[in-house]
Amino acid sequence: MRVAIVQLASTTDSATNRDAVAEQLAQIVPGSADLVVLPEAAMHDFGSADHDLAAIAEDLDGPFVQLLADQAQRLGATLVAGMFERTDALPFNTLVAVGPDGTIAATYRKIHLYDSFGYQESDRLSAGPTTPQVVDVAGTRVGFMTCYDLRFPELGRALVDVGAEVFVLPAAWVAGEHKLDHWRTLLRARAIENTVHVVAAGQGGNRYTGHSLVADPWGSIVVEADLAPTIVTATLDPAAVARAREINPSLANRRIRQTS
Repeated sequence: MRVAIVQLASTTDSATNRDAVAEQLAQIVPGSADLVVLPEAAMHDFGSADHDLAAIAEDLDGPFVQLLADQAQRLGATLVAGMFERTDALPFNTLVAVGPDGTIAATYRKIHLYDSFGYQESDRLSAGPTTPQVVDVAGTRVGFMTCYDLRFPELGRALVDVGAEVFVLPAAWVAGEHKLDHWRTLLRARAIENTVHVVAAGQGGNRYTGHSLVADPWGSIVVEADLAPTIVTATLDPAAVARAREINPSLANRRIRQTS
């Protein structure tokens, strides 16, 4: 599977962000990637703590998803990006996966809202259902996490239990003391303990940590960005997951499993 990660810094102007996303995606050659991943809140930045996300939230047939659909068809790839999805109550923090045919292949509504480090995401957004979400891309099962979900290893276990071999994790990982170290360590840990590839797309700029990266099933970082807007690419070999799981059969050796 050929992946491209688009790292960018979104603003609180949705139209400006659509232009920035289109400009970044225009750099990708059609047919060169199977999966293209953009960050959490690519549609619209979180803004300040009093910024009304309900007022800017969009429907799944709104202009942001239409942009993704057009670009997915142009690229012949599955596109994954974060948005705020309109509801009758507080919006969802939603990942949308749009297939190469321009239709929505999957949606994932963030389970674990970022009520941590002095921030209250749940004041402005609704938590999604706890069902793990996966989608097939180029013959590989891809599972979804968003940002703060990374700190909850049980979600990774739930994803591998429904067949995930790749975790895709868009994020707006707020910068601060220890945060880059946590980001890199936790991404590698989820890869190691679940013997999966991890594809993490972070917001860059001054507010967020950036450092979008790909980790392999051994936890080695294959490619990594810094803070600047950029596109990083990698090729994921499903056979690498099979080899890692044969040599390190920790999933098969589990004695404590989740029960429904």
